[in-house]
Amino acid sequence: MSINPDNLLFDLTLSDEQRMNRDTMQRFAAQEMRDIAQAVDSGDSPAAEFFPKTAELGLSLLPIPEALGGAGMERSPVSNALIMEDLANGDMAMALGAIAPLGFVNTLLDQGSNAQRERYLPRFCAGDFVAATTALVEPRATFEPTEPQMTATTTGKGYTLSGTKVMVPLGMDAQLVMVIAQLDESGPAAFIVEGTPEGLTRTAEENMGLGGAQLATLAFDNVHLSADAKVGDGDFDLQRFIDLSQLGVCALAVGTCQAVLDYVKVYCNERVAFGEPITNRQSVAFMIADIAIELECMRLMLWRAAALAERGEDFHQHAYLAKQFCAEHGMKIGTDGVQLLGGHGFTKEHPVELWYRNLRAIAVLEGVAST
Repeated sequence: MSINPDNLLFDLTLSDEQRMNRDTMQRFAAQEMRDIAQAVDSGDSPAAEFFPKTAELGLSLLPIPEALGGAGMERSPVSNALIMEDLANGDMAMALGAIAPLGFVNTLLDQGSNAQRERYLPRFCAGDFVAATTALVEPRATFEPTEPQMTATTTGKGYTLSGTKVMVPLGMDAQLVMVIAQLDESGPAAFIVEGTPEGLTRTAEENMGLGGAQLATLAFDNVHLSADAKVGDGDFDLQRFIDLSQLGVCALAVGTCQAVLDYVKVYCNERVAFGEPITNRQSVAFMIADIAIELECMRLMLWRAAALAERGEDFHQHAYLAKQFCAEHGMKIGTDGVQLLGGHGFTKEHPVELWYRNLRAIAVLEGVAST
């Protein structure tokens, strides 16, 4: 996709490579994710058993330079958004867990030092799933992503982290966690935490949705890190990190809402009441049409912001607007999907209630899916 900086027109024609990638992701979502989504959400099927299957997709190694063992493909926010959208069509929660390592890799490529890239990125190129993630959200009602309250204090040998992060994907198992904290008086910074050092406590979360993402709370009590744990050689651009992750969250919303639309169209056309399909009723047909309109707006706002990011232009405003629109209308689409199924929308016999619960999280997810 390309964009004209003068009038913000952009080409929606996908490249051959993007079309092939979409076919692969859509096939994987249909065959490996959709059927097990409810079992994973309920805990009947462990999510940890699913993630190794995603290694065959090679998501994390795609943008890694060939010199470090990766595929050497140019990093593309548009292509990454398409990948996230297609996986979320299978299941948003498992998609979030599957792309968490890609978010870690993308941030390291974007803002890490050469030494850090050489140290960590080859781990993602061995063909195995590497549990890596990022941690930004904090447990307070007034949480502002650009103003983390977790502290990082400079010591003689490195840094000390103190504070709590919540809604961390793969939080129970991740061996690499990129943590955003306030460094002394110099502003926000990112730090790489390996393994489970002394002072780090992991607690599995129980939320209304996203059961397959393995969300966890990470509590840091004076966790000591070495001097080379700080990401990058200079200041960390937290706003850019947030903007890129908002594109990923929007892509998750778009993919899930597409699943809702596809399902309710078939259901309502086949559901017969008073001798005719319920789509013959204007109230039903108009509600489905509204879902389609809102979904297309979500997708176009996402693609425009991603196209700007790919061209290296200012995309902050567009990413913010896309996130706000997707949070509001994603939740509405989930609600309308349940409504269209009537009593069936309340039961686990149909997947719409799961999509509804997952979509409720769009407004609170931050820093979890950097494109």
